[in-house]
Amino acid sequence: MGTSMDQPVAALIRNLKARGLLEDTIVHWTTEFGRMPCSQGSKGCDHNPFAFTTWLAGGGIKGGVAYGATDDWSYKAVQKPTYCYDVHATILHLLGIDHTRLAFRHNGIDRRLTGVHGEVVRELLT
Repeated sequence: MGTSMDQPVAALIRNLKARGLLEDTIVHWTTEFGRMPCSQGSKGCDHNPFAFTTWLAGGGIKGGVAYGATDDWSYKAVQKPTYCYDVHATILHLLGIDHTRLAFRHNGIDRRLTGVHGEVVRELLT
């Protein structure tokens, strides 16, 4: 994340908690790409589509849990690989929606936000 995000995000979570809103609010933070601890020039860390960090807070998410891990180079998930479908299924579950039944018709086919994938990550739930 970087120092420009640490304080504002911490303030958001503290504020929600102080107002009694954190238990009913899901905070989801993610990125488009992960970052490698190396670069091929001086423009910052390389993009990595194979591993990235996402985090959740509040709304039924268990605090202080790290789930999964990458290899030593942050290149690829090596423990508990989790995909966006799993995160979506988990958030929908917390909202009281069964992701396997949430479908919409498009071009004559029933489509789901989680595709044919996605499992609720129960280890993250309180």
